[in-house]
Amino acid sequence: MKRVSIVIPAYNEAETISTTLRAIRERFISEEVIVVDDGSTDNTRELAKQWADLVIPMPTNQGKGAALQVGWQQATGDIILLLDADLRESAGEAVHLLTPVLENRCDLAVAVLPRPKARAGLGLAKGLAYHGIRYLTGFEPNAPLSGQRAVRRELLHHLRKLDGGFGVEVGMTVDALRAGYRVMEIPVSFSHRETGNDWSGYRHRGKEFLAIGRTLCRKWWEGQIWARNG
Repeated sequence: MKRVSIVIPAYNEAETISTTLRAIRERFISEEVIVVDDGSTDNTRELAKQWADLVIPMPTNQGKGAALQVGWQQATGDIILLLDADLRESAGEAVHLLTPVLENRCDLAVAVLPRPKARAGLGLAKGLAYHGIRYLTGFEPNAPLSGQRAVRRELLHHLRKLDGGFGVEVGMTVDALRAGYRVMEIPVSFSHRETGNDWSGYRHRGKEFLAIGRTLCRKWWEGQIWARNG
């Protein structure tokens, strides 16, 4: 029987972490749950300790990619389930994301979330991610930025180091496809906090856009080096 480890990066998620972890525990009673507290300044860490098997404190906020890297390396499972901290009650739906990996239908399952209730932003970050992945691999993703993923441990070992910050999902998809692993997108009824159309929201999306651009440029350059040496 394959062992599953659930890794959740969290930064100032005191409002959501308890509900998310409770929902996970209700559906994944015996699985390993790891929370990486990415330098939170609220009581995220203390709340997570009530539900998680392991809470890893980061000394400072280092970004999602760094938190996931630390989390999966500490995990003991054959399959690593990567989930966001703000899923609340919908976190239990992760069982549907896990199934195709357990059944050996894919090596990396990516959740496709329902359409948001209201349109936010201009779609630039998602568009850049979509076109970048398509250009570099030929794969046309429906959810290029989805952070909800189930992945075989051997794939993560092959990748060795995840990309940092908001480029982590794009980098993981590109690297997995280039290495010949099977990627599948699965519709899952997750719901999470939506970024608004205020200054904070546009600032967040701007950082995301830049991080995705840096990751894609790096993946393009790595491809050039591989082609020359191959």
